[in-house]
Amino acid sequence: MSLGNNLDTLYRQVIMDHYKNPRNRGEFEGDSLTVNMNNPTCGDRIQLQMQVENNKIIAAKFVGEGCSISLASASMMTQAVKGLSVEEALKMSQIFSDMMQGKDYDDSTFDLGDIEALQGVSKFPARIKCATLAWKAMEKGIQSENE
Repeated sequence: MSLGNNLDTLYRQVIMDHYKNPRNRGEFEGDSLTVNMNNPTCGDRIQLQMQVENNKIIAAKFVGEGCSISLASASMMTQAVKGLSVEEALKMSQIFSDMMQGKDYDDSTFDLGDIEALQGVSKFPARIKCATLAWKAMEKGIQSENE
């Protein structure tokens, strides 16, 4: 087996782990920034909740239904943005977007960790919206908070 196949297998395992054992799945009681989004193309649906204090994402949770890529990405995103400033979270979202579009991206600012397992999605244009749904929800929530 080549190194590429081993890496693909590892990435698939990481995605399936987040899908089967999602991090931060659930809802907050009390105040939180809540965004509902869906991908009508494939039926993915997510409700993202974030607690933002002093321009910093303190916590994030999600509930929803969708494919393994959509829900794994939501799990990874909620892990990644916790503790980041709003600006840092938006920058990470741009890096993720570039990765999904197959563009060169600068990962020197952040340790993308498990998120890098999703980079293969860029080879499947129909699945990019699945992977970016939670990220777009986070961006929408931050933008609505700043209006």
